[in-house]
Amino acid sequence: MVEINPAKAQDVWKDIGQHVSFVVLSLTRENQAAAQAGIQEFADRSQAIIRSLRIRAADDSLKVSIGFSNEAWEYLFPNAAKPKELETFTGVTSPEYSMPATAGDIFLHIRAKTEATVYEVVTQYRRFLKDFTTVVDETKGFRYFEGRAIIGFIDGTEAPEVQDAAEYAIIGDEDPDFVNGSYAFAQKWQHDMDFWNQQKTETQEKAVGREKFTDLELEDEDKFANAHNEASKFEPDGVEQKIVRMNVPFSDPAQDVTGTYFIGYARSWNVTKNMLQNMVDNSDFLLTFSTLLTGQLYFIPSRDLLDAIAEGELN
Repeated sequence: MVEINPAKAQDVWKDIGQHVSFVVLSLTRENQAAAQAGIQEFADRSQAIIRSLRIRAADDSLKVSIGFSNEAWEYLFPNAAKPKELETFTGVTSPEYSMPATAGDIFLHIRAKTEATVYEVVTQYRRFLKDFTTVVDETKGFRYFEGRAIIGFIDGTEAPEVQDAAEYAIIGDEDPDFVNGSYAFAQKWQHDMDFWNQQKTETQEKAVGREKFTDLELEDEDKFANAHNEASKFEPDGVEQKIVRMNVPFSDPAQDVTGTYFIGYARSWNVTKNMLQNMVDNSDFLLTFSTLLTGQLYFIPSRDLLDAIAEGELN
């Protein structure tokens, strides 16, 4: 039996950070051999950069995850095996709502206590990626008061704690070639904050399913039928499935743009996908005042697999 070893996984734990950068890159696909060579060097250099910054900024709690979409995997490693559940996200829909799929090949999730450390990592990473990628999106997130979501509620209450997270976030013996990897789903939400802020606190609580100040869950009869914490549940055979969420607010208030960057790490992509489908099927209240801007699935290799990529063993 292949054992999960969290020490060999990338940083897929509930450690949100004070300053966060999500970067989505697209491969130019101009020269496949050059891109393959470039990603080998990046796989090696990226880990050295992390080690260096953890010395240079020892108190900043730097955490980094690097992922590849299905299309990127097939382009960069055409002769290699592929994680069992890695696929191209094509969106989820219902008669009333939909969640779109958007382009993305390489995904970076970088967080630390200071913006300087985040900046330095992104800057150094770009040195080794810019020749064969273009930037699709960079979103800077931040820790809001008390770790709350931008809508004012404590976020991620139901996400497993670090000591319990491995079985939910890290691939195990069900896919032994990719043990200690993880499936990351990244999605950018923009909120109509004027609409939300005009709602009474009681209405907001019914919409989320929790008390705003105490974070206590409401009784079922006190929630809206489409309360977020009910609409998003995935409970096959009556057993609730969990993922590790590290959502953060983002905002450009001068441009009246405010939202939530959703990032969920999971041992099984099927769990996250069913949560998303349930949200649209059940008309999750959050969808009533939000616009979905992005969405794509990425595989986060283990650190051992990153080493194998660096050595050119996956081409």
